[in-house]
Amino acid sequence: MALILVGGGSRSGKSTYALTLARGNPGPYAFIATAQAFDDEMRERIAKHQAERAQEFITYEEPFDLAGRLAQLREPVIIIDCLTLWLTNLLLQEEAAMEGRINDFLTAATASAATVIAVTNEVGCGIVPENALARRFRDLQGRLNQDAARAAREVYWMVFGCALKVKQP
Repeated sequence: MALILVGGGSRSGKSTYALTLARGNPGPYAFIATAQAFDDEMRERIAKHQAERAQEFITYEEPFDLAGRLAQLREPVIIIDCLTLWLTNLLLQEEAAMEGRINDFLTAATASAATVIAVTNEVGCGIVPENALARRFRDLQGRLNQDAARAAREVYWMVFGCALKVKQP
């Protein structure tokens, strides 16, 4: 049906706005969580996000195979939160075929019969990172965000909890 991209900086209201967009459509709703809980702080963050979406959303944990998961789902509205953690997971696994995985995701998201709302972080507004891994991540994330924005029907930029529509059909 359509890919919608919601991006912005940390704590800008991206996830909350994605939930608002989803709830503006008839359900049922699916939520693909890409985060992995490696420590107590991350477990607490995940618990807060789970409480925010309550029982309205069927949650699927998918840290690696977004394209495969999207192909399996039948809900008419799907949130992916978030592309940044998904890319991090692939990078930390030293995924050799990251470009292919990104293309597979974009193909699956745009071919889906669902409205797919993808949350992502803007990581390129700061200084150039000091180490090679951080620079590689920033570059890959920037390319992923650009490719997703090109493929998306709508793109929103979150600033201070406010959504700015930067691309519309």
